[in-house]
Amino acid sequence: MRTRLLLPLTAALLMTPALAASRDVTLDVPGARLAATLQTPDGPGHPRPPVALILAGSGPTNRDGDSAAGPAGTYRKLASDLAAHGIASLRPDKRGIGASTAADPREEALTFDDLIADARAWLAWLAAQPDLGPVVVIGHSEGGTVALAVLQKRAGAAPAPAQALVLLAAPGEDIGTTIRRQIAQNPANPPALVQETNRILDALSRGERVTEVLPALAPLFRPSVQPYLISSLKYDPVRMIGAVNVPTLIVQGDRDLQVRPEDARLLAAAQLGARLHLASSVNHVLVPALLDPAANFATYANAELPLERGLVTAIVQFLQQTLR
Repeated sequence: MRTRLLLPLTAALLMTPALAASRDVTLDVPGARLAATLQTPDGPGHPRPPVALILAGSGPTNRDGDSAAGPAGTYRKLASDLAAHGIASLRPDKRGIGASTAADPREEALTFDDLIADARAWLAWLAAQPDLGPVVVIGHSEGGTVALAVLQKRAGAAPAPAQALVLLAAPGEDIGTTIRRQIAQNPANPPALVQETNRILDALSRGERVTEVLPALAPLFRPSVQPYLISSLKYDPVRMIGAVNVPTLIVQGDRDLQVRPEDARLLAAAQLGARLHLASSVNHVLVPALLDPAANFATYANAELPLERGLVTAIVQFLQQTLR
């Protein structure tokens, strides 16, 4: 399939950056009260600005993009960069993270489908705001899979009110395939561990929970996280992106230690007309990084590092061209 690389920076990006205003908002949905930050470009020159829903990556990652790996602030930085170019954003805390509370806080109560339903609710909320313009979805890492699921057509339901999609460091394969590949490719893992991983994933893919898990695999397959895995295994990003019919930009760094450039190419090949931006020397939290893994991971804890400039340019240019 054809992909198009983005053109040079347009004159619109050379305008004086706008000031930004932000406020906290909440949304009640079945089983949870969700919380988010709405950031808008301030001033009279931005009536009804386009708005991006920013969906966070896996694990306990909050609305700013801070996680157990460190306070990277990826989504806070992205929101600020978007506002500087006249684009509003909503960055939610995921259900059970930060200020988003769940009626049942147990880990085993959360499913991937909950995150999809929550994202749909936020999209509907944004579309109903009279002071905001067209809506775009931006999904980072696992949030990219959520974004793709949100944009799938559902029988008897209205289409998601989104006019564009941006995938940032999004996987190009289902979570089960990723886990199998990563476990098998690690030379430190003995064959027995690989076989046990495959056995557990086979059971989970059948909807069966596994009661006994080796200590070495507990971080991946502890019983309390299995409902989430079971619900997420059915989502195939390549299949889903082929059914998405809004303009799409796929952005991937070549020094990402979690998602491969190959993933971005798989996604781009599956949607005719998708735009692909490969960011040189950029890692998973969207900042410039060294090849050394330790130095790369150190950037996850550096909240002062700006997002890579060319990556931001690619996103802003795409949105301005698509939503004008």
